[in-house]
Amino acid sequence: MHHIFIVSDGTGQTAEQTLKAALTQFTEADVRMHRRAEVRTPEQALYIVEEAAEVKGIIAHTIVSQDLRRSLRRFGMLRDVETIDLFGPLLARLSEYFSYSPTERPGLFRKLNEDYFRRIDTMEFAIAHDDGMRTEDLSRADIVLVGVSRTFKTPLSIYLAFKGWFVANIPIIMDIQPPPALFRLKPGRVFCLTTSPKRLADLRSVRDEYLGRRTGSYTDPDFVRRELAYAKRVFRKRPDWPLIDVTNKPIEEISNEVLQLVRRSSGLPTGSDQ
Repeated sequence: MHHIFIVSDGTGQTAEQTLKAALTQFTEADVRMHRRAEVRTPEQALYIVEEAAEVKGIIAHTIVSQDLRRSLRRFGMLRDVETIDLFGPLLARLSEYFSYSPTERPGLFRKLNEDYFRRIDTMEFAIAHDDGMRTEDLSRADIVLVGVSRTFKTPLSIYLAFKGWFVANIPIIMDIQPPPALFRLKPGRVFCLTTSPKRLADLRSVRDEYLGRRTGSYTDPDFVRRELAYAKRVFRKRPDWPLIDVTNKPIEEISNEVLQLVRRSSGLPTGSDQ
């Protein structure tokens, strides 16, 4: 059973009719629709996002208020719930076709496509701030991942960026101090990744083989243990940085753990892992 929550600051009839028309193309899907009308406050939006998260549902909405749309999107990101704007893209395309915005305000095309443009921005940010690059503007990141090589920093960064988060990652390298900018970040932004020495050595062996076995001590079990121990010493300097063990976990599960910690630091309900 798939659950779709129809959210509107009006009656929700237009959104429901639009969704029903789209669902005619998915005859095999078992879908239950939940209409939530007259949604006018962030508190209402948060409650609906929590409902959707509980059943692993998605949200389709026709919210007019820019502020409320931002709140709904933000709450959806925090709970890993997809939110689909049914009106924004249509109005944006009509604006482009007619060569003016429906409210005669410049820049509406970008505003109505905020999610689309944000995703482009977050993906570009993750690539530009991968593996310790551009640490001078780490303060722009929503999430900063730190860990030794092969603890899934890059794939996790890209996964979270695709969901709309500005993510940077910093490698921990034996006997090299991390950049000072990292230690100036506010609590709730930095997340430490670790794994078991054996699992890490196995992962590095695969990479070493791919590179023609030219990585030196990179895969040596003793070096791996010492490097992980060094990373933990770095992490202990900031006990407010959560430590996440990524051993044998898929990216989706690691992402859920990170976002649950982000929700907790934001003062929002953490819910159960989905």
